[in-house]
Amino acid sequence: MALDEYDKYEQSEIVQKWLRENGLSIVVGIAIGLVGIFGWQQWRNHQARHEGEAAQLYQQVQVMLASGKPDAAAELTARLTKDYDTSPYAVFAMSAQARQQLQDKQLDKAETSLGWAEVHASDPALKSLSQMRLAQVQLQHGNASVALSTLDRIPAADFKGLAQELRGDVLVKLGRADDARKAYQTALSALGADAPQRGALQMKLDDLATAGKQGA
Repeated sequence: MALDEYDKYEQSEIVQKWLRENGLSIVVGIAIGLVGIFGWQQWRNHQARHEGEAAQLYQQVQVMLASGKPDAAAELTARLTKDYDTSPYAVFAMSAQARQQLQDKQLDKAETSLGWAEVHASDPALKSLSQMRLAQVQLQHGNASVALSTLDRIPAADFKGLAQELRGDVLVKLGRADDARKAYQTALSALGADAPQRGALQMKLDDLATAGKQGA
């Protein structure tokens, strides 16, 4: 056998041996890769369908609430929280349910709804918004200390103007006028010059100043 023919034969034998030893793993690897590609696409399609279904349910919740049918809205919201608990639409629905419960003077239920929204909100901004709404209800319910703890969980940069104003309201309720003043001043600094709530916020600061003079 010529040297070049031997080299071809040897290379062929080496390749065949390698394929015998590793061929199955190559096939499996290719199969896994293909499954991964198609599986990822299927997963994305499933997620898109899942979110679409959740969005439709949330729209129905809004329609029921606008039509004055809170019981029907509550049933749809319960379905959202059960079958679509990872979707932001479930958080939106629970927040809407909390607003309805506040209108109905059901503060305990509103706290529960917003507590669920806080826990299940995966988006940081949505979580902060849920926490701020929860703190508002807790303050309205007379639980100022609990409301302050809830506000402490909000990152300092999130909704700074609104969160600091609410912190000031909570601190006033707790009798901590100096801390409340600082919170209001921080809120005022965070708000734009044309922010509609600047006037009301300035009045809160003026009221604190007046109360401080009267107490002196």
